[in-house]
Amino acid sequence: MLIGYARVSTQDQHPELQLDALKAAGCEQVFHEKMTGKLAERPELDACLRTLRKGDTLVVWKLDRLGRSLKNLVEIIHGLEQRGVAFRSLTESIDTANASGKLIFHIFGALAEFEHSLILERTMAGLSAARARGRLGGRKTKLSADDVRKAAAMLLDPMMTKAEVAKHFKVSRVTLNAALSRAGLDSKPVVRPDDNPSKHTP
Repeated sequence: MLIGYARVSTQDQHPELQLDALKAAGCEQVFHEKMTGKLAERPELDACLRTLRKGDTLVVWKLDRLGRSLKNLVEIIHGLEQRGVAFRSLTESIDTANASGKLIFHIFGALAEFEHSLILERTMAGLSAARARGRLGGRKTKLSADDVRKAAAMLLDPMMTKAEVAKHFKVSRVTLNAALSRAGLDSKPVVRPDDNPSKHTP
């Protein structure tokens, strides 16, 4: 049984071309999606995949109607293959029911893995370069090392509170405490007049 899947994007809201092509290809049932392919949830595609049975063929007008990315496309096709379901793309003339179609998707799989490896390699190279320049990955800290040292020095003044120091550097007390902790400058608590136990002794 041939089952079709059509999807129109935000820019193209006219599915007639896809639907006519799928019907002409002999699809007995067609699932039609009206949303962008970047969304994680595609209920019509999910329903289509649940409907497919061993020996069926999923037909699309173009490859980009099915997958959000090359990796996503390969994952869907491999999932179909494991269930004994073939795949056909009309525009690209790809049919996994024959040897050449299977070969193409093995190549696609290798390309998707290659793309993933390149992205990972670029990310790691970027992090290494940032560390070499003295920067760590992730969100930029609000207090520099120099700011933290200044804050610690200010807190040596018994009349200065953490709230006042945090306000001076335009950060919260939580951020200030975390920065002092990372720098190892919060281990010695500052004793202020209002913290002296003798003050409260009757």
